[in-house]
Amino acid sequence: MELYYVVTILDRDRRTQMEKIYRDLDLKVALTMMGRGTAPLELLTGTGLSQEEKAVMTTVADRAGMKKLILETKRRLYIDIPGNGIMAAVPIKSVGGAQTLALLSNDQPKTPEKPDMKFDYELIYVILNEGHSDEVMDAARPAGARGGTVIAAKGTGIAVTEKFRGLTLASEKEVVLIVAASAAKGAIMRAIIENAGVDTPAGAICFSLPVSEVAGLRLLDMDME
Repeated sequence: MELYYVVTILDRDRRTQMEKIYRDLDLKVALTMMGRGTAPLELLTGTGLSQEEKAVMTTVADRAGMKKLILETKRRLYIDIPGNGIMAAVPIKSVGGAQTLALLSNDQPKTPEKPDMKFDYELIYVILNEGHSDEVMDAARPAGARGGTVIAAKGTGIAVTEKFRGLTLASEKEVVLIVAASAAKGAIMRAIIENAGVDTPAGAICFSLPVSEVAGLRLLDMDME
């Protein structure tokens, strides 16, 4: 059985509708975080991201549940129409313990299976110092990023490792999430590190996660074709 971490980014006023979809599909593990969009005004009608306040909602589902979740979100919230948000399903490689597996899989007596490792999209995860998300996106857009979502965070680095090459670990942080085509991922990450990396005030570090399914990126799909 394959498990997926499904991330949905949409306007905050639609989060109660998304929570109802979770309940209707009996998805037991869900988390809502507050963020804001970063897409420039000229792209607001072309992608699922905007400069409005966002809800970043996550849950875990097996492959069938993930497919149902995306289908229901398309049906009820029109997530596949640009401007209504985006969804990305990240495959889970391993689970910590039998009880966790039982919870995430609704007590199905199966072990996790290795997901297909061919991905057209990736989720770029950027951790940076608070107040510098504009520098990150100014670097990422010319390299191919359509937009991103910013989430407030706080570092928890212990005193011994508080500093790492100029990056203060235990301080106010922001996280920028960018969904991008795999072909563009390398250029976007290089641009972020070169222009907003640990040697700059932004102090950004980044990594990417594979995405098995996406919704809400029709414009990007057309560009790839």
